[in-house]
Formats: sequence, C-alpha cells, structure tokens
Amino acid sequence: MPIHIVADAPAKLTSVCDILGPTFEVTTELLDAARFRSNGADAIVVSADLRVVENITALRAASRKLVRVPTRIFIIDQRTRLAIVQAYALGATHALVNPVKPAQLLAMLTDIDAPSIVPDETAATTAQEAASAGVASIASMFSAVINGSAINVAGARLAGAGIAESIAENGLSDWLTTVRRHHEGTYQHCLLVTGIAVDFGLSLGMARADIERLYSAAMFHDIGKAGIPLAVLDKPGRLDEAERAMIETHPAAGYHVLKGTPGISAEILDAVRHHHEYLDGSGYPDKLCAESISDIVRVLTISDIFAALIEQRSYKPTMPREKAYEILLDMNGKLERPLVAAFRDVALNR
Repeated sequence: MPIHIVADAPAKLTSVCDILGPTFEVTTELLDAARFRSNGADAIVVSADLRVVENITALRAASRKLVRVPTRIFIIDQRTRLAIVQAYALGATHALVNPVKPAQLLAMLTDIDAPSIVPDETAATTAQEAASAGVASIASMFSAVINGSAINVAGARLAGAGIAESIAENGLSDWLTTVRRHHEGTYQHCLLVTGIAVDFGLSLGMARADIERLYSAAMFHDIGKAGIPLAVLDKPGRLDEAERAMIETHPAAGYHVLKGTPGISAEILDAVRHHHEYLDGSGYPDKLCAESISDIVRVLTISDIFAALIEQRSYKPTMPREKAYEILLDMNGKLERPLVAAFRDVALNR
C-alpha cells in the first residue's frame, strides 16, 4: 500500500517515516516545497502545525490534489477543537494529535476495509469529492460557531446539493461505503444523515424544493454540537447522566446559533431544534407531540436515528442495516409508522 507523507519539518517527516516505513511503501515531501506528487497513493499523511498561516495556505492550495487520495490523515500539534476543525476543513478524513502513537497510526491505515463491490471509478470520485466538500462545509460551520463568525449558509447548501447529486447518480450504498471508509465521528454522522435523508426523500417522491429543504436541514442539524467537548462527543461506551444532559443541549444550541442568520428559513430552524422529538412527547428539547412535529422533522428524525445506528466506530462493530431497521420498527409510538414502513427499502435495499 503506497503512502505519501508531507510534513512541515524534517524531524516530523522522519518520525512518520520511522513508523510507516517498515510496513508500507512511502514517499515524502516537505510542506514548504511540496508539489504533492501523490499519484497512485492510497493514503496521505500530513504532519503540520495548523497554527502556522503558511502551512494552512500551502494545504489549501493543494486541496484539489489532496481530495483525490482516498484516505487523508492529518497529524496536528494541538489537541483543541479549533485545530481539529481546521484539519477537516483542509480535507482530512482522520485527525490525530502529536505525539502520535505508532500503533494508532498503523491501525488507522491497516483497518481500512476494502469495499465488497468496487464501484465505478467515476462514481467513486464523485462520492469522495461530495463527501470531502461536505466535511469541509461542516467543519467551516463548527469553526464559525467557535469563533463567533458568520456561517457560510450558501456553502453548506452547495455541499448538500453535491451530496444529493451523488446519491441520485450512484445510490445510497456507494455513499455509505465512501463515508464510512473515509470519515469519522461527528463529520461521518452528518454526512450519513444527509445522504440517508436525501435518499429517503427521493424514495418518497418529494419535489426538488422539498429535497433541497431536507438536505439543508440535514447539513445544519447538529451544528449545536460545536460547543460540546470532543471527549463527550467521541466517548466510547455509554454516557453518564451529566454527559447525556450535555449532549441533549445541542438541538436548542444549534437553533440559537442559527436564529436570525440570513438564508436560514423557519423550516430549517424547526428541523435543527426538533430532530430529537418523538410523536409520544418523550423527545427533547420541547417534548413536542405528534400534531406539533412537521413532516420534514419526521423524515429527518428517522434518517438521524438510522445513521447513528449504522455509524462506523473504532470501539464497536458496525451494526448491520437489517438490525438498525428492526430497532426503528420497535420504536412504537415514537416514529410515524407509515414513514418507517416506507423507509424499509432505503434501509435495506438502496
């Protein structure tokens, strides 16, 4: 497996080479002179300090070349939310923090599952590019929330449109494979929700304008998680009571972040605030009941739950789609039964 390594200092280049050299075929470049000659590489490892403006500029300039490489691991120098967000905005599919543990980096590269069916090359490229654009947009949103700057609403809609185009052309299964192989954590989840929601909307025969509202809502639905510590968001295993309470603040937080933002409609705000509401009134944050929950929220909630169930996490096996659908069927009174029945083909076959 060929791997291309780029670093902002010779010592970092040597460090990564010492880890990967005995196992993989590696090529290397220093970032300040890099031309990103990574043709044929299955993965690229970038080790750089993202507080340095010149490093960010160089990586942005190479973004078109970077996204052609399926796996892009960034090793950054700061364990902060902003640094991790910056890595994803620059095209990372995975992020690690120096000093990186050799076993962790090796596992990240060797545990990449090959797809059982190799998709058409053009289709794969389309899905990868759409996923990369989606992650960059979501990372940009999170960064804007952290910094208190303006959210790029048009950019999020454009990224959502790219995901919708990929789903329409290549199908949901290709999308799930691409996202789960090349992205992680909150970013993986948001991409999965958007793709699943779009496919669900298409299967229901929704009009184009409704599909646009649906993917916009999906792109923004978890923006409130920008203020939640990574240790809670990415915690392996069950959350304790305080952590669960913190997680449950994210719909209202996202609503307040987006309220008053130009280009965000009342429907999108409603979906962001209420995508964890259930028909029986047991959801949060407002404990809405059936008559108060809009159609777009009902579709988004089913897509969100299904995406969470089938996410790929390093600390647990990926749940089969059949099992995830059974869980939806068992949520009696919480989800609209006819919609869950209509979701069956999306969940199992598409």
